[in-house]
Amino acid sequence: MFNKLSKRGFCTAISSRPWLFVGLGNPGEKFRGTRHNVGFEMIDVFAESVGIPMNRIHCKAVFGEGFVGDIPVFLAKPQTYMNLSGESAGPLAAYYKLPLNRVLVFHDDMNLPCGVLRLRHNGGNDSHNGLKSVIYHFRGNREFARLRIGIGRPPGQMDPKAFLLQKFNNTAQERIDTALQEGIGALKLLLSLGLSETARHFNHEQKYKHIRLQTMPT
Repeated sequence: MFNKLSKRGFCTAISSRPWLFVGLGNPGEKFRGTRHNVGFEMIDVFAESVGIPMNRIHCKAVFGEGFVGDIPVFLAKPQTYMNLSGESAGPLAAYYKLPLNRVLVFHDDMNLPCGVLRLRHNGGNDSHNGLKSVIYHFRGNREFARLRIGIGRPPGQMDPKAFLLQKFNNTAQERIDTALQEGIGALKLLLSLGLSETARHFNHEQKYKHIRLQTMPT
C-alpha cells in the first residue's frame, strides 16, 4: 500500500498531507468492549466506514492505510497495552516523518459524560496513562490532536481502574454506539475542512449533548 500511496502523490501537495489516527486501548479478547478500549472501537468503525483494512502489524500496532478522498490516512491500534502506547505511536509518527499536528489520538475520557465527544488541538495527559506514554515518546511534545470519547465517571466509591476495565451496560453501549457514528462524521469532516474548522462546529454540537446527558444515569 505504501507504494500505492507514493504513486498517488503521497506527501506532495499540502492539501493532501497524510494523517495518522491512533486509537488507544488494550489488546486481547478479554478487553474487547471495555470502557478503556473505546479508542480501539473508534478506529475499527472508522476503518470500516472508509474501507481501510486493518490487516498488518507495523511499529507494534495493528495497522491500516489508505485514502479518504485525496487524503492519505494511517490507522493504528497499538498492541503494547495502554500504558505503553507511546512505544507504538512515537515510532509511527517518526517512520512517516509526520509533524505532530497531523497526529490525532482517540482515547477514553472519564471527565466527559458517557457518549459525549470533544476534538482538541493539544493538551496535557489528563491523568490518562496512555496519553502519558504517547507524550513521553513524542519527547514531551503535547502538540498533537485528540478525540476525547466520554465514558462517564465511576459510581460511588468504585475504583476507577475497575471501572475502566468493565464492559458497558446496555444504556451506555447505546450512547457509545451513537457517539462512534458521530465520530466518523467528525473525522471525515476533519479530513475535508481541517481540524480547526471541524472542532469549532463539532464541539459546539457536542456541548449541547453534554448538557443534556451529564445528569442522566447510565
